[in-house]
Amino acid sequence: MQAVNTPDSASMFGAPPDAAVSAEPPAHVQVIQMATAFWVSRAVYVAARLGIADLLADGPKSVQALADATQTHGPSLYRLLRALASLGLFTESGGQRFALTEHGATLQTGAPGSARSTVMALAGPWMWGAWSEFAYSVQTGKTAFNKAWGMPLFDYLAQHSDEARFFGEAMMGVHGGEAAAVAAAYDFSAQQTVIDVGGGTGGLLAAILQEHPHLQGVLYELPHVAPEARAHLTACGVVDRCQLLTGSFFDSVPAGGDAYVMSHVIHDWDEEKCLTILRHCRQAMAQDSRLLIVECVLPPGDEPHMGKILDLVMLTVPGGQERSGEEYAGLLAKAGFRLTRIVPTASAVSVVEAQPV
Repeated sequence: MQAVNTPDSASMFGAPPDAAVSAEPPAHVQVIQMATAFWVSRAVYVAARLGIADLLADGPKSVQALADATQTHGPSLYRLLRALASLGLFTESGGQRFALTEHGATLQTGAPGSARSTVMALAGPWMWGAWSEFAYSVQTGKTAFNKAWGMPLFDYLAQHSDEARFFGEAMMGVHGGEAAAVAAAYDFSAQQTVIDVGGGTGGLLAAILQEHPHLQGVLYELPHVAPEARAHLTACGVVDRCQLLTGSFFDSVPAGGDAYVMSHVIHDWDEEKCLTILRHCRQAMAQDSRLLIVECVLPPGDEPHMGKILDLVMLTVPGGQERSGEEYAGLLAKAGFRLTRIVPTASAVSVVEAQPV
């Protein structure tokens, strides 16, 4: 896919012609492009919402045919598709006909990677509204989502089933490659039973059980998740080695595990709630059990890492945060744990291993 910093965009922001065609635009152009990236975000979101990729799945179509199918204004839809074709999502031929590219095909419903659902969730109205109040979070330390929508994220999703569905599919798409990476990176040979606390529909637990046939698993989640989780574990061929228990980690955590896994749980909550969850784990664990927190671990200094941007999302939307290794050590100590090691994986996440003290 072409980069957004095209010669036209560089010259539009005042770069001279020779700078416009250079490999790297001038510093001021790059900064302006950072600030205007939402232009592209909104364009991709509208194309995803209209289902353009689905309409083009069986071949090229004219703008008018697409406009009729989507009940949109033909000339304006053409301008949208022309812009997105310049970014590599579509390709235009004669007579204002458009077809999918490899990148555009990822926006089809059900395509591998869940790009359409991810765009619909993470570039959609509720996220857009939360980020419109981002300055409030920076000024106060409070959650912008709550200010924008009058309730916490998970309460909002509970009241908006379509948004919740896109969000769930988005999380599977965003974190889809992590499960296999975690299962391969961490040595589970010393464990017999793994309890996945707040494990969703069981994607990570299934990958761990598939990679380590000697293990038994327990998936602990809210009751409404159980049917979908059972179906997923069945499809993965591990349901006979996995017990489903329902409840809230804010109330308790099941006992009896050799390893307790929490993937993208701790980063969702403020410190008080994190300590509640961790202390419930501590109460359930034997002295030789291990706690495995699967999250981004922020590197020090200026080193780039997706977790540093994701940390702003945590501040703005659910009210949680990403942490460095040192910050995890401090949080765990408050809950009665000692951080023993951090195991990197082939993905953006690491496994933060801790044991009771």
